[in-house]
Amino acid sequence: MRNALLALALTTALAAPAAAQTDPQQLSEIVRTLASPEFGGRAPGTAGEKTTTDWLVARFKSLGLEPGGADGAWIQPVPLVHTRLGEGKASIGGTALAQGTDVALTTVRADPHIAINDAPIVFVGYGVSAPEAKWDDFKGVDVRGKVVVFLVNDPDFVARPGEDAIGRFGGKRMTYYGRWTYKYEEAARRGAVAALIVHDTDAAGYPWSTANASNGENYDIVRGADDQHIPLQGWLSHEAAERLFAAAGQDLARLRVAARSASFRPVALNTRFSADFPVTAERIESANVLAKIPGAKRPDETVMFGAHWDAYGEGPADATGRTLRPGANDDALGTAGVIELARQFKAGPKPDRTLAFALWTGEERGLLGSEYYAAHPVYPLAKTAANLTLDILQTAGPAKDVTLVGAGASSLDALLADAAKAQGRTITPETASERGLFYRADHFSVVRRGVPSLLLMALGGAPDLKAGGREAGQKWLDAYMACYHKTCDTWSADWNLKGAAEDVDLFHAMGERLSKAGVWPTWSAGSEFLALRNKSAGERR
Repeated sequence: MRNALLALALTTALAAPAAAQTDPQQLSEIVRTLASPEFGGRAPGTAGEKTTTDWLVARFKSLGLEPGGADGAWIQPVPLVHTRLGEGKASIGGTALAQGTDVALTTVRADPHIAINDAPIVFVGYGVSAPEAKWDDFKGVDVRGKVVVFLVNDPDFVARPGEDAIGRFGGKRMTYYGRWTYKYEEAARRGAVAALIVHDTDAAGYPWSTANASNGENYDIVRGADDQHIPLQGWLSHEAAERLFAAAGQDLARLRVAARSASFRPVALNTRFSADFPVTAERIESANVLAKIPGAKRPDETVMFGAHWDAYGEGPADATGRTLRPGANDDALGTAGVIELARQFKAGPKPDRTLAFALWTGEERGLLGSEYYAAHPVYPLAKTAANLTLDILQTAGPAKDVTLVGAGASSLDALLADAAKAQGRTITPETASERGLFYRADHFSVVRRGVPSLLLMALGGAPDLKAGGREAGQKWLDAYMACYHKTCDTWSADWNLKGAAEDVDLFHAMGERLSKAGVWPTWSAGSEFLALRNKSAGERR
C-alpha cells in the first residue's frame, strides 16, 4: 500500500499544472489521500504517522525540493512524552475536589508520582507580568512552593469604563497573557507547585466540557532539567472556585473587580491544597517534515510556510460506529496548501531568501512539533523574516473577503491586504477575537520567540461567499464546527475548493514579496512580542 501511495505522490505532482496558481483539484486529491483510512487518522506515534511522513517526504522529493532539516534530512525527530494521571485525590482545606467535576487536572512531567501536601494557595488575579503595559499582578510576591490560582483571559476582558485595565490588553481581543499556556508557564517560571485557572465559559471561549476533555491525559515535548513545567496544572470549575473562596473568607466577585486594577496585589487564601496522584508516562518518537528551496542571494535568511500533518487518529465510536478521526480539513487541507505553495515556488524563479516548508507533528496535542522546532530551530529565528501558517480553510467556494486572525499584530497585515486587493477581495477582522485563535496554531511557537507571523484560519468568522453571502458562509461554518475534531471531518467530492485555493494564493503573493532581500516585517507598537524581536535586531541586515 505504501508503494502505491508514494507512486500517487509522484503521479499527481507530474500532473500538476505548470502555472504558479493553486489548483483546487490538487488540493482535493492530496486531502483525499491524507484523510483516507490507510493513514489511520495521522496520530503521532502510530503506524499512521510513518505512512504520513513517508508520503509527505516522497511528495516533496517529486516536486524537486531539497531536504529542509538538519544535516540534509527531511525529518526533524520530535521526542514527546505522553502522561496520564491515575486514580488519586485532590482537596482544598480538607474538602475533596472531584476530578472532572470540580477540577480538571493533568501533568506534563514524567515523574511517576505527584504529592503536594498542604501547600499554601495564592490568588494572583490574571497572573500578568507585562512591562510594556505597565502591569504586574505579582508585585514581587514569592510563590515558590505554593499553588497559584488565576482568572482566565486578560484584565480588560470584562473591564468597565474608569477601571485601570481598560485598553491595556486589546479589549475583547485576547492577548498572549490571556491564554492558559502563558499562565502555566508563568507559574513554572516563578516556582509554583501547581496552577489552577478558574474556568468561565465566556472568558475561556469554550465550555467546561472542553476544559475537562483531557480526562487526566496530556502531552509535551521532552524537556531538559532546566525547562520543566509545574508538577500539576489544570482548571477549577466556576462553582468550585466560588466555594473555595467563600470557605477561605474571600469574595471571588469582589476580587475579580480588584484584579482589574494595576494596583492589585496577590491575595493569600486562608486554606491549603493537597494532591496525591500516580502518573504513567511513555515516550513517543514523532517527526516534523521539513523541505526547502535554497535562497540564491540570502540563503541564511528564511521565509517559512507551515501547517500540521497530524490529526486525532482512532477514538471512541460515534453514533454510526466510526472511530477514525481523519482530520480532512484540520489540517490535511492546510498541509495540501503548503505542498501547493512548494510546487508553485519551485516552478518559479529562484528566491533571494530560503523558503522553508514545514509540516508539523503534535499540533492537536498542544503545538508540540512546532514548539520543538522553535526550541531547536534549523533556520535561525532572528533571520526568519516571517512564518505563514495554514490551519483550516473554508470549503464552500470563492469568497469576497478573507478573515484576518489577530488583526493589527504586525506589518504582515498590509501584505495580506495588498494580496487580497489584487484578487478583488477585502479583509474582515475575526469576529471572535476573545477566543485567542492567534495563539492557538503552530505559528505561535515562533511568534513567542519574536518571529512576525500570520495565520489563515477559517474559524475566525463566517466568510462572505460570492454565492450566498455571509449567511451562506455562516451556514458552512456552523456545519463545519459540528464536525470539528470529530469522525465527520472527512474529505468530500462535493467540496468547492476554489476559495481555499485563492487563500493559498494569498500566501504565494505574500511569499513572493517576503522572499526578496531587505523585506523585514515588524510587530506593531505595543505588541507583546515587539521587545523580543528587537533583541535580535543586530542579527538582521
